[in-house]
Amino acid sequence: MAKKVSALNSESPNSGSSMKSGIESTAGELQRPAAEILYADELRRLAKESATLPKPPGWQLTPQAVLDFVLGCEAKGLGPKFVGRRSFLERCVVSLATNRGLMLIGEPGTAKSYLSELLAAAISGDSTLTIQGSAGTTEDNIRYSWNYALLVSDGPSERSLVPAPLYTGMKLGKLVRFEEITRCPLEIQDVLLSVLSDRVMSIPEMDAEGKSLFARSGFNIIATANTRDRGVNEMSAALKRRFNFETVHPIAEIREEMALVSREANRHLARAGVPASIPDDLTEILVTTFRELRQGKTIDGKGIESPSTVLSTAEAVGTVCAAGMHAYYFSGGNMKPGHLVQYLIGSVLKDNPDDLNKVRHYFDNVVKRRKTGGWQDFYEARGELQ
Repeated sequence: MAKKVSALNSESPNSGSSMKSGIESTAGELQRPAAEILYADELRRLAKESATLPKPPGWQLTPQAVLDFVLGCEAKGLGPKFVGRRSFLERCVVSLATNRGLMLIGEPGTAKSYLSELLAAAISGDSTLTIQGSAGTTEDNIRYSWNYALLVSDGPSERSLVPAPLYTGMKLGKLVRFEEITRCPLEIQDVLLSVLSDRVMSIPEMDAEGKSLFARSGFNIIATANTRDRGVNEMSAALKRRFNFETVHPIAEIREEMALVSREANRHLARAGVPASIPDDLTEILVTTFRELRQGKTIDGKGIESPSTVLSTAEAVGTVCAAGMHAYYFSGGNMKPGHLVQYLIGSVLKDNPDDLNKVRHYFDNVVKRRKTGGWQDFYEARGELQ
Protein backbone atom coordinates (compact mmCIF):
# COMPACT_ATOMS: atom_id res chain seq x y z
CA MET A 1 0.00 0.00 0.00
CA ALA A 2 1.71 3.16 -1.17
CA LYS A 3 0.42 6.31 0.39
CA LYS A 4 1.12 9.68 -1.21
CA VAL A 5 2.20 12.08 1.53
CA SER A 6 -0.26 14.96 1.46
CA ALA A 7 0.76 18.62 1.53
CA LEU A 8 0.32 20.60 4.73
CA ASN A 9 -1.48 23.90 4.90
CA SER A 10 1.01 26.68 4.28
CA GLU A 11 0.75 28.50 7.59
CA SER A 12 3.38 30.93 8.74
CA PRO A 13 5.21 29.92 11.95
CA ASN A 14 4.55 31.70 15.19
CA SER A 15 6.51 34.91 15.51
CA GLY A 16 9.40 34.72 17.92
CA SER A 17 10.29 37.20 20.61
CA SER A 18 13.59 38.71 21.68
CA MET A 19 15.89 36.21 23.40
CA LYS A 20 17.11 37.06 26.89
CA SER A 21 20.63 37.47 25.49
CA GLY A 22 19.40 40.25 23.22
CA ILE A 23 19.69 38.23 20.00
CA GLU A 24 16.64 38.85 17.85
CA SER A 25 15.33 35.66 16.28
CA THR A 26 12.04 34.20 15.13
CA ALA A 27 10.83 30.72 15.97
CA GLY A 28 11.08 29.70 12.33
CA GLU A 29 14.85 30.32 12.30
CA LEU A 30 15.65 28.04 15.22
CA GLN A 31 15.91 24.25 15.11
CA ARG A 32 14.34 23.86 18.50
CA PRO A 33 12.87 27.14 19.82
CA ALA A 34 12.07 27.41 23.52
CA ALA A 35 8.38 27.21 24.42
CA GLU A 36 8.22 30.91 25.27
CA ILE A 37 9.38 31.70 21.73
CA LEU A 38 7.30 29.09 19.92
CA TYR A 39 4.12 30.10 21.76
CA ALA A 40 4.94 33.76 22.26
CA ASP A 41 1.59 35.00 20.92
CA GLU A 42 -0.42 32.74 23.21
CA LEU A 43 1.63 33.72 26.25
CA ARG A 44 1.25 37.43 25.50
CA ARG A 45 -2.52 37.10 25.26
CA LEU A 46 -2.72 35.10 28.48
CA ALA A 47 -0.44 37.55 30.30
CA LYS A 48 -2.69 40.41 29.27
CA GLU A 49 -5.76 38.56 30.55
CA SER A 50 -3.94 37.71 33.82
CA ALA A 51 -2.65 41.24 34.45
CA THR A 52 -5.46 42.29 36.80
CA LEU A 53 -6.33 38.85 38.22
CA PRO A 54 -4.97 37.35 41.47
CA LYS A 55 -1.95 35.10 40.98
CA PRO A 56 0.98 33.85 43.03
CA PRO A 57 3.72 36.47 43.59
CA GLY A 58 6.23 36.53 40.75
CA TRP A 59 4.03 34.64 38.29
CA GLN A 60 3.18 36.14 34.92
CA LEU A 61 0.00 34.04 34.52
CA THR A 62 -2.75 32.91 36.85
CA PRO A 63 -2.80 29.20 37.73
CA GLN A 64 -5.89 28.76 35.54
CA ALA A 65 -4.14 30.45 32.60
CA VAL A 66 -1.12 28.17 33.09
CA LEU A 67 -3.43 25.16 32.91
CA ASP A 68 -5.16 26.51 29.80
CA PHE A 69 -1.79 27.07 28.14
CA VAL A 70 -0.57 23.52 28.79
CA LEU A 71 -3.79 21.59 28.14
CA GLY A 72 -5.19 23.93 25.50
CA CYS A 73 -8.45 25.87 25.55
CA GLU A 74 -10.52 26.00 22.39
CA ALA A 75 -12.53 29.01 23.58
CA LYS A 76 -9.29 31.01 23.93
CA GLY A 77 -7.73 29.70 20.73
CA LEU A 78 -5.04 27.73 22.60
CA GLY A 79 -3.85 24.46 21.14
CA PRO A 80 -3.13 21.43 23.38
CA LYS A 81 0.54 20.90 24.13
CA PHE A 82 0.54 18.08 26.67
CA VAL A 83 -1.76 15.11 27.20
CA GLY A 84 -2.46 14.33 30.85
CA ARG A 85 -5.17 14.27 33.50
CA ARG A 86 -6.36 17.69 34.55
CA SER A 87 -6.15 16.83 38.25
CA PHE A 88 -2.50 15.81 37.84
CA LEU A 89 -1.64 19.10 36.14
CA GLU A 90 -3.55 21.10 38.74
CA ARG A 91 -1.40 19.52 41.46
CA CYS A 92 1.76 20.33 39.52
CA VAL A 93 0.77 23.98 39.14
CA VAL A 94 -0.21 24.33 42.81
CA SER A 95 3.05 22.68 43.95
CA LEU A 96 5.05 25.40 42.21
CA ALA A 97 3.19 28.07 44.17
CA THR A 98 4.21 26.48 47.50
CA ASN A 99 7.54 26.42 49.34
CA ARG A 100 8.35 22.96 47.98
CA GLY A 101 9.80 22.01 44.63
CA LEU A 102 8.06 19.83 42.03
CA MET A 103 9.56 16.44 41.15
CA LEU A 104 8.29 14.81 37.94
CA ILE A 105 9.09 11.10 37.74
CA GLY A 106 8.14 8.48 35.18
CA GLU A 107 9.32 6.23 32.38
CA PRO A 108 11.65 7.72 29.74
CA GLY A 109 9.78 9.43 26.91
CA THR A 110 6.70 10.47 28.87
CA ALA A 111 7.38 14.17 28.21
CA LYS A 112 8.54 15.10 31.71
CA SER A 113 11.09 17.55 30.37
CA TYR A 114 8.61 19.04 27.93
CA LEU A 115 6.05 19.53 30.69
CA SER A 116 8.65 21.26 32.87
CA GLU A 117 9.51 23.52 29.94
CA LEU A 118 5.86 24.44 29.35
CA LEU A 119 5.32 25.20 33.03
CA ALA A 120 8.44 27.37 33.24
CA ALA A 121 7.49 29.25 30.06
CA ALA A 122 3.98 29.92 31.34
CA ILE A 123 4.89 30.85 34.91
CA SER A 124 8.21 32.68 34.44
CA GLY A 125 8.26 33.47 30.73
CA ASP A 126 11.65 31.76 30.57
CA SER A 127 12.31 28.02 30.30
CA THR A 128 16.06 28.31 29.64
CA LEU A 129 17.29 28.23 33.25
CA THR A 130 18.09 24.54 32.97
CA ILE A 131 20.57 22.31 34.80
CA GLN A 132 21.31 19.08 32.96
CA GLY A 133 22.08 16.39 35.49
CA SER A 134 24.88 13.91 34.75
CA ALA A 135 27.80 12.22 36.42
CA GLY A 136 29.89 15.23 35.43
CA THR A 137 27.59 17.94 36.82
CA THR A 138 29.42 20.13 39.35
CA GLU A 139 28.42 22.77 41.88
CA ASP A 140 29.65 25.40 39.45
CA ASN A 141 27.09 24.20 36.88
CA ILE A 142 24.31 24.66 39.43
CA ARG A 143 25.16 27.69 41.61
CA TYR A 144 27.85 29.98 40.23
CA SER A 145 31.49 30.13 39.19
CA TRP A 146 34.08 32.91 38.76
CA ASN A 147 35.68 34.82 35.92
CA TYR A 148 39.21 34.27 37.17
CA ALA A 149 40.72 37.19 35.28
CA LEU A 150 38.27 39.58 36.97
CA LEU A 151 38.58 37.70 40.25
CA VAL A 152 42.33 38.34 40.29
CA SER A 153 42.01 42.00 39.28
CA ASP A 154 38.86 43.02 41.17
CA GLY A 155 38.47 40.37 43.84
CA PRO A 156 35.19 38.52 44.50
CA SER A 157 32.35 40.74 43.38
CA GLU A 158 29.10 40.55 41.45
CA ARG A 159 31.06 41.62 38.38
CA SER A 160 33.48 38.69 38.60
CA LEU A 161 30.78 36.16 39.51
CA VAL A 162 29.48 33.98 36.66
CA PRO A 163 25.88 33.01 37.48
CA ALA A 164 24.60 29.49 36.89
CA PRO A 165 20.85 28.71 36.48
CA LEU A 166 20.12 28.39 40.22
CA TYR A 167 21.72 31.75 41.03
CA THR A 168 19.86 33.47 38.17
CA GLY A 169 16.53 31.89 39.07
CA MET A 170 16.79 33.01 42.70
CA LYS A 171 17.93 36.51 41.80
CA LEU A 172 15.23 37.10 39.17
CA GLY A 173 12.43 35.11 40.79
CA LYS A 174 12.07 32.48 38.06
CA LEU A 175 11.59 28.73 37.84
CA VAL A 176 14.72 26.59 37.48
CA ARG A 177 14.57 23.22 35.71
CA PHE A 178 16.82 20.40 36.97
CA GLU A 179 16.78 17.60 34.40
CA GLU A 180 17.71 14.01 35.32
CA ILE A 181 18.57 14.93 38.89
CA THR A 182 19.26 11.32 39.91
CA ARG A 183 22.09 11.16 37.37
CA CYS A 184 24.04 13.51 39.67
CA PRO A 185 26.11 12.34 42.65
CA LEU A 186 24.41 12.73 46.03
CA GLU A 187 26.69 15.54 47.19
CA ILE A 188 25.74 17.55 44.09
CA GLN A 189 22.02 16.92 44.55
CA ASP A 190 22.23 18.12 48.14
CA VAL A 191 23.34 21.57 46.98
CA LEU A 192 19.58 22.17 46.76
CA LEU A 193 18.86 21.47 50.43
CA SER A 194 19.40 24.95 51.88
CA VAL A 195 17.97 26.60 48.77
CA LEU A 196 14.68 24.70 49.05
CA SER A 197 14.54 24.98 52.85
CA ASP A 198 15.51 28.60 53.52
CA ARG A 199 15.34 30.04 50.00
CA VAL A 200 18.85 31.40 50.43
CA MET A 201 22.20 30.69 48.75
CA SER A 202 25.40 31.25 50.65
CA ILE A 203 28.26 32.93 48.76
CA PRO A 204 31.14 32.77 51.27
CA GLU A 205 33.68 34.42 48.94
CA MET A 206 31.76 37.72 48.92
CA ASP A 207 31.91 40.48 51.53
CA ALA A 208 29.30 40.73 54.27
CA GLU A 209 26.79 42.55 52.08
CA GLY A 210 26.80 39.90 49.33
CA LYS A 211 27.38 36.72 51.34
CA SER A 212 23.77 35.58 50.96
CA LEU A 213 21.45 35.60 47.96
CA PHE A 214 17.79 35.49 48.98
CA ALA A 215 15.31 34.14 46.45
CA ARG A 216 12.77 36.55 45.01
CA SER A 217 9.09 35.71 44.69
CA GLY A 218 8.40 33.37 41.79
CA PHE A 219 11.49 31.21 42.30
CA ASN A 220 11.08 27.45 42.57
CA ILE A 221 12.57 24.25 41.16
CA ILE A 222 11.10 21.66 38.79
CA ALA A 223 13.16 18.48 38.76
CA THR A 224 12.76 15.36 36.60
CA ALA A 225 13.92 11.78 37.07
CA ASN A 226 13.39 8.53 35.19
CA THR A 227 12.05 5.58 37.12
CA ARG A 228 14.59 3.41 35.29
CA ASP A 229 17.38 5.42 36.92
CA ARG A 230 16.29 4.62 40.45
CA GLY A 231 19.25 3.27 42.34
CA VAL A 232 21.80 5.14 40.21
CA ASN A 233 22.04 8.01 42.68
CA GLU A 234 19.05 7.69 44.96
CA MET A 235 17.99 11.03 46.46
CA SER A 236 18.54 11.57 50.16
CA ALA A 237 15.49 11.48 52.42
CA ALA A 238 16.14 15.11 53.36
CA LEU A 239 16.00 16.24 49.74
CA LYS A 240 12.93 14.13 48.97
CA ARG A 241 11.05 15.89 51.76
CA ARG A 242 11.58 19.21 49.99
CA PHE A 243 9.80 18.09 46.82
CA ASN A 244 6.25 17.16 45.93
CA PHE A 245 6.49 14.01 43.78
CA GLU A 246 4.19 13.58 40.77
CA THR A 247 4.29 10.63 38.37
CA VAL A 248 3.96 11.30 34.64
CA HIS A 249 2.19 8.29 33.14
CA PRO A 250 2.14 7.19 29.49
CA ILE A 251 -0.91 8.42 27.55
CA ALA A 252 -3.85 6.20 28.48
CA GLU A 253 -6.10 6.59 25.40
CA ILE A 254 -4.78 5.39 22.06
CA ARG A 255 -6.73 8.07 20.13
CA GLU A 256 -5.11 10.80 22.21
CA GLU A 257 -1.68 9.29 21.62
CA MET A 258 -2.33 9.04 17.88
CA ALA A 259 -3.43 12.67 17.74
CA LEU A 260 -0.31 13.79 19.63
CA VAL A 261 2.06 11.70 17.48
CA SER A 262 0.45 12.98 14.29
CA ARG A 263 0.48 16.60 15.46
CA GLU A 264 4.08 16.57 16.68
CA ALA A 265 5.46 14.62 13.72
CA ASN A 266 3.78 16.95 11.24
CA ARG A 267 5.07 19.97 13.17
CA HIS A 268 8.62 18.59 13.08
CA LEU A 269 8.36 17.88 9.36
CA ALA A 270 7.13 21.42 8.69
CA ARG A 271 9.99 22.91 10.72
CA ALA A 272 12.46 20.72 8.79
CA GLY A 273 11.17 22.17 5.51
CA VAL A 274 9.35 18.98 4.49
CA PRO A 275 5.90 19.94 3.12
CA ALA A 276 4.32 16.63 4.06
CA SER A 277 1.99 15.07 6.60
CA ILE A 278 1.85 11.49 7.84
CA PRO A 279 -1.15 9.40 6.64
CA ASP A 280 -3.51 8.64 9.51
CA ASP A 281 -3.59 4.89 8.87
CA LEU A 282 0.20 4.59 9.13
CA THR A 283 0.20 6.66 12.33
CA GLU A 284 -2.41 4.30 13.77
CA ILE A 285 -0.37 1.23 12.84
CA LEU A 286 2.81 2.58 14.42
CA VAL A 287 1.15 3.85 17.61
CA THR A 288 -0.70 0.55 18.05
CA THR A 289 2.56 -1.37 17.55
CA PHE A 290 4.40 0.76 20.10
CA ARG A 291 1.62 0.48 22.68
CA GLU A 292 1.29 -3.28 22.36
CA LEU A 293 5.03 -3.92 22.56
CA ARG A 294 5.36 -1.46 25.45
CA GLN A 295 2.46 -2.96 27.45
CA GLY A 296 3.27 -6.59 26.68
CA LYS A 297 -0.21 -7.35 25.39
CA THR A 298 -2.33 -6.81 22.30
CA ILE A 299 -5.41 -4.59 22.15
CA ASP A 300 -7.57 -7.70 22.62
CA GLY A 301 -5.64 -8.74 25.75
CA LYS A 302 -3.31 -11.45 24.47
CA GLY A 303 0.10 -11.50 26.09
CA ILE A 304 3.29 -10.87 24.09
CA GLU A 305 6.95 -10.37 24.96
CA SER A 306 8.01 -6.76 25.53
CA PRO A 307 11.40 -5.47 24.39
CA SER A 308 13.72 -4.22 27.11
CA THR A 309 13.81 -0.74 25.59
CA VAL A 310 11.12 1.86 26.30
CA LEU A 311 8.93 2.36 23.23
CA SER A 312 7.59 5.70 24.37
CA THR A 313 5.36 8.25 22.67
CA ALA A 314 8.44 10.40 22.06
CA GLU A 315 10.09 7.46 20.28
CA ALA A 316 6.97 7.03 18.16
CA VAL A 317 7.13 10.68 17.10
CA GLY A 318 10.78 10.30 16.12
CA THR A 319 10.13 7.07 14.22
CA VAL A 320 7.21 8.32 12.15
CA CYS A 321 8.94 11.65 11.50
CA ALA A 322 12.06 9.88 10.18
CA ALA A 323 9.86 7.64 8.01
CA GLY A 324 8.11 10.69 6.58
CA MET A 325 11.43 12.35 5.74
CA HIS A 326 12.71 9.17 4.11
CA ALA A 327 9.58 8.96 1.97
CA TYR A 328 9.84 12.61 0.95
CA TYR A 329 13.53 12.65 0.04
CA PHE A 330 14.06 9.13 -1.33
CA SER A 331 10.66 7.77 -2.40
CA GLY A 332 9.00 10.69 -4.13
CA GLY A 333 6.65 11.28 -1.23
CA ASN A 334 5.22 7.74 -1.38
CA MET A 335 5.23 6.69 2.26
CA LYS A 336 4.99 2.94 2.70
CA PRO A 337 4.80 0.63 5.73
CA GLY A 338 8.38 -0.41 4.95
CA HIS A 339 9.55 3.05 5.94
CA LEU A 340 8.01 2.56 9.38
CA VAL A 341 9.60 -0.87 9.79
CA GLN A 342 13.07 0.46 8.90
CA TYR A 343 12.98 3.11 11.61
CA LEU A 344 11.21 0.84 14.08
CA ILE A 345 14.48 -1.11 14.22
CA GLY A 346 16.38 1.96 15.38
CA SER A 347 13.83 2.55 18.15
CA VAL A 348 13.92 -1.05 19.41
CA LEU A 349 17.58 -2.00 19.09
CA LYS A 350 19.26 0.05 21.80
CA ASP A 351 21.36 -2.45 23.72
CA ASN A 352 19.74 -5.91 23.66
CA PRO A 353 19.98 -7.91 20.42
CA ASP A 354 17.21 -10.23 21.62
CA ASP A 355 14.72 -7.36 21.30
CA LEU A 356 14.74 -7.77 17.52
CA ASN A 357 13.59 -11.39 17.90
CA LYS A 358 10.69 -10.18 20.06
CA VAL A 359 9.65 -7.75 17.33
CA ARG A 360 9.85 -10.51 14.69
CA HIS A 361 7.69 -12.69 16.93
CA TYR A 362 5.19 -9.85 17.19
CA PHE A 363 5.00 -9.58 13.40
CA ASP A 364 4.59 -13.34 12.91
CA ASN A 365 1.97 -13.81 15.62
CA VAL A 366 0.07 -10.51 15.80
CA VAL A 367 0.55 -8.40 12.68
CA LYS A 368 0.12 -11.38 10.34
CA ARG A 369 -3.42 -12.00 11.59
CA ARG A 370 -4.66 -8.47 10.91
CA LYS A 371 -6.17 -8.14 7.45
CA THR A 372 -7.50 -4.56 7.30
CA GLY A 373 -6.28 -0.98 7.49
CA GLY A 374 -2.85 -1.54 5.96
CA TRP A 375 -1.72 -4.18 8.46
CA GLN A 376 -1.02 -6.73 5.71
CA ASP A 377 1.28 -4.28 3.95
CA PHE A 378 2.98 -3.67 7.29
CA TYR A 379 3.46 -7.44 7.66
CA GLU A 380 4.81 -7.79 4.11
CA ALA A 381 7.50 -5.24 4.98
CA ARG A 382 8.85 -7.48 7.76
CA GLY A 383 11.85 -8.26 5.55
CA GLU A 384 13.30 -4.94 6.72
CA LEU A 385 13.72 -6.55 10.14
CA GLN A 386 16.58 -8.61 8.75
